[in-house]
Amino acid sequence: MQTKSFIKINPQEDNVVVLLRPFKEGEEIHVDGTTITVRQDTPQGHKILLRDLKAGDQVIKYGFPIGHLREDLKAGQWVNENNLKTNLAGELTYTYHPYPISLAIADDHRTFEGFVRKNGEVGTRNEIWIVPTVGCVNGIAERLAARLKEETDLEGIDDVKAWIHNYGCSQLSGDHENTRKILRDVCLHPNAGAVLVLGLGCENNQPHEFMKLLGDYDQDRIKLLVSQEVDGDEVEAGMKILRDLYEKARQDRRQSVPLSKLRVGLKCGGSDGLSGITANPLVGKFSDYLVAQGGTTILTEVPEMFGAETILMNRCKTPELFDQTVHLINDFKEYFLSHGEPVGENPSPGNKAGGISTLEDKALGCTQKSGKAYVSGVLAYGDRLQENGLNLLSAPGNDLVASTALASAGCQLVLFTTGRGTPFGTFVPTMKISTNSQLYARKPNWIDFNAGQLVDGKDWDELLKAFTDKIIAVASGERARNEENGYREIAIFKNGVTL
Repeated sequence: MQTKSFIKINPQEDNVVVLLRPFKEGEEIHVDGTTITVRQDTPQGHKILLRDLKAGDQVIKYGFPIGHLREDLKAGQWVNENNLKTNLAGELTYTYHPYPISLAIADDHRTFEGFVRKNGEVGTRNEIWIVPTVGCVNGIAERLAARLKEETDLEGIDDVKAWIHNYGCSQLSGDHENTRKILRDVCLHPNAGAVLVLGLGCENNQPHEFMKLLGDYDQDRIKLLVSQEVDGDEVEAGMKILRDLYEKARQDRRQSVPLSKLRVGLKCGGSDGLSGITANPLVGKFSDYLVAQGGTTILTEVPEMFGAETILMNRCKTPELFDQTVHLINDFKEYFLSHGEPVGENPSPGNKAGGISTLEDKALGCTQKSGKAYVSGVLAYGDRLQENGLNLLSAPGNDLVASTALASAGCQLVLFTTGRGTPFGTFVPTMKISTNSQLYARKPNWIDFNAGQLVDGKDWDELLKAFTDKIIAVASGERARNEENGYREIAIFKNGVTL
């Protein structure tokens, strides 16, 4: 295997290359029959210019503009956030230009071992969850989870978890509904074999009204306890319910189900200059593979679509989906502008240190997680999946909020690519895929899979097979790193006033 030292992502259009290792001033690269001398020390994942450009000229990466130069630069100079400026502004008018898509991927009839629920949905875990309707009962919820773990050997149960949060009261309109929808989605998630909904009684999110939001739910597996309605010790009352739920859920067993039942969230965070070259394209190839098997993937982080949104819009199956995607993008831009914030205020300091200079740079790499499939559905925040295939979901870029939203939509696990590393996890297995081998070597307790092997010369098809095998293993019960570490939590999107 031969290790590459740089890559020109779009051979025809790009006027920069990305360095796959650090370069020293004076080193040379040979590209398109031309020798370029690197003009200053430049870190791995960063860009150098292939020809002289003037201030205002567009810098092209992935075949698309990622911003314009603030100053004149010479070939071989380092292009970064200090000399590159975003082209993004406010809302735009878009035109639908669809094109035919053929994935040409055969159904190989693979399966995973999952828990088939009464409604036909499939879980990758069999857990008992305590879901507070309001943050005031967080302490009770955590005490109940600890008690059940102490009392039982958890035979047949993967975990017992209280999903604590700060909300459920003192919220108005949109925020209140966001909280109710996310908590509803958690209660109905197939990774839960049983759920105790724990209320206080006086909160805005009234417990009995909240239960109506669940619709036609499995009343043998989802129970309600309202603490203010209990005479005496609410913990003992809760334990009585949990013991019964435990006896029911522990009887559940895994069985082989087709990959068409798998729903996977696509997320990135702590991205670097290799994210759009290794991990994100690898996840995109898996997304296409899963969609071809009849399965489902969801792409979110709407602000990190800005600058690459037309690629997604033109992959929409229908004009109606195109219109929904336009609203998805422009509504989030309006959210930024209504708070007096610029649309292009991204990427983060860690992104910039890793080689991502503008939001367009970030977006063009980020959206590669979606592969090349048609967009089959567009979801509002808190919505549950209705369509198989690739879906787009409205949620911010914040790692925990977005990952929670993916799981709430119905994903049984989340694929999270990262170049800088992060330990967190949401309420479903949250697999970390490193963009570079250095991170994988430094943080093996965080990282589940190393896509940096591609830079080291690993074959794409070989690595995709290993990656797919790993995902199926996790879906079938192998613990992700965040589960082994016990790093699991939820976060709910907040926009408005707190009373």
